Amino acid sequence: MASGSKKVIYAALIGNSLVAITKFVAASITGSSAMFSEGIHSVVDTGNQVLLLFGLKQSQKPPDEHFPYGHGKEIYFWSFVVAILIFALGAGISIYEGIHHVLHRTPIESPLINYIVLGLAIIFEGGALYFAVKVFRQAKGTLGYLEAVRRGKEPSLFVVLFEDAAAMTGLLIALIGIALGQVTGMPVFDGIASILIGVLLGVTAVWLAYETKGLLIGESAGREVRQSIQRIAQEMEAVEHVNEVLTMHMGPEFILVNLSVDIKDDLLTGDVEKTIAALDRKIKSTFPEVKRVFVEAEARDGKVAD
Repeated sequence: MASGSKKVIYAALIGNSLVAITKFVAASITGSSAMFSEGIHSVVDTGNQVLLLFGLKQSQKPPDEHFPYGHGKEIYFWSFVVAILIFALGAGISIYEGIHHVLHRTPIESPLINYIVLGLAIIFEGGALYFAVKVFRQAKGTLGYLEAVRRGKEPSLFVVLFEDAAAMTGLLIALIGIALGQVTGMPVFDGIASILIGVLLGVTAVWLAYETKGLLIGESAGREVRQSIQRIAQEMEAVEHVNEVLTMHMGPEFILVNLSVDIKDDLLTGDVEKTIAALDRKIKSTFPEVKRVFVEAEARDGKVAD
């Protein structure tokens, strides 16, 4: 799925780069606050895609002495940084620019240019959003969109999806604000549109931060995976009882598993070793994303077996 994430990010990066340039040119000619905010929005999104690509590259670095489980969580860290940047830069600058424009109202000049740029931006952003939704739909399977986001372990996919959805909504807000300002002759609508775009970015950033926080701290594998691992362990002939199944995502495609099992008392040491080895192979073959399995032989009351 990493290749799918990269394709989505590259599509968004190209689209946002082109759109940002046209938005700033239009804002400089017309003096539109909403258009300037949209330009900032596209610049922030472009920078975010660069950070996500960097995070994906870093997350694929092999394990070393200081990071024995690899660098998979790099993508979680950089996704969280992206959320902070959206909030601090995108939302902050847009709201500031909107308030400034409301207090110091300036009529928009040559509004036709804004409409042309917004129309092109909607086409570009719409294409990027379509591609992001298509890849995300394949990744989510039968889950609903919100449930897939909550359960998703590859944040780069839903970060770009959220960004593209917010970008499309922001473009529509800017279009409505500019149109209302032109029709009514009240440029305050342009400033209000800029403030609304900032609020939209702020809400998007908070949601992204919330969704990536759990992964960054150390989120477990999905319930189905945990239950399946427990069944695999319980079906082993030598296992008397499964005490506990602990899992943690060390990256989108790296699950760490720690099992506590009560092994039958009459087994020889060699048989215990064979059981643990067989359990390790079975879990890894069933779930290729499980890279490390640790098995603790403990009595059912939690005391380590002699």
